[in-house]
Amino acid sequence: MRFHKKPGGMPGFLCLDADRLLVFCEKIAGSNPTVLNVKAWIMAVLAACFVSGCATQVDPQRIAAPGPAITFQSNALRPANGETVIGADALLPGDILLSTGSGLTSAGIRLITTAPVSHAALYLGDGDVAEAVGSGVRLRKIGTMIDDEAVIVAFRHPDFQSGQGGPMRDFADRSIGRRYDYVGVMLHAPFSLQRRICELPLLPASARADCLRGIATIQLGSSSDERFFCSQFVLEAYKSIGLPMTDADPRWISPADILHMREGDVPSQRANQTLVYIGHLKFRPEPVLPVRPIMLGNTAGF
Repeated sequence: MRFHKKPGGMPGFLCLDADRLLVFCEKIAGSNPTVLNVKAWIMAVLAACFVSGCATQVDPQRIAAPGPAITFQSNALRPANGETVIGADALLPGDILLSTGSGLTSAGIRLITTAPVSHAALYLGDGDVAEAVGSGVRLRKIGTMIDDEAVIVAFRHPDFQSGQGGPMRDFADRSIGRRYDYVGVMLHAPFSLQRRICELPLLPASARADCLRGIATIQLGSSSDERFFCSQFVLEAYKSIGLPMTDADPRWISPADILHMREGDVPSQRANQTLVYIGHLKFRPEPVLPVRPIMLGNTAGF
């Protein structure tokens, strides 16, 4: 069993800082970290994930082969091969914009969801962005969004067709002025904590989905098209054009859940299609850590 960086795609970060993980391993093994026994590594990884709730994905076809067998959910916003800074002209209708603000509300959402994003919006084309905010569903110009947000990253649904841009804009136009779902947002706070029991390591995806569905049904209820919060609006828009991003109720999905639907990551809620990273419209360099991302795999080829 070995730990290494995934070759390409999103990095397989553990949910605990790797420096602390290494210190924990040393304490367990009582030996030099270069010769830590396998049991110590396993205990450290599982302890790290149990603390924060870290979804994993097992590839049974690669357990006995070189390369990663277990992938951990990543909270890094920066792709493994480096970020791509793009302009608004690189966007297409239907692109999903995940962002981070500099205010306390954004910080609170990121703290509760343990994710680097706090808001989700839709690019409609012609410089228009549709989003659900405190004042309700509105349109905002992409230039204004770039000025207002601290970080913006764009993702694209690979099955979105150019002809679906019109129906998506129609949905957004019909939704303008709909009230913000404050109740749904407030209910997400306790749900974000309770759901971590469903995201324990090595829990199969089907069991994780069933667990999340049970807790969400009790805590959050079902969706309504009368009110939206940001990520719910994005999922409802895709659902309205016959391209649901997940079979889960849109009210159960946070911006963090959309982030984990990207390529190379592990979605908490099962995604119907993985999202493709397009680039950063606005980028704030992440702090450089003295250790590299690590991933759990097997011992072959180390």
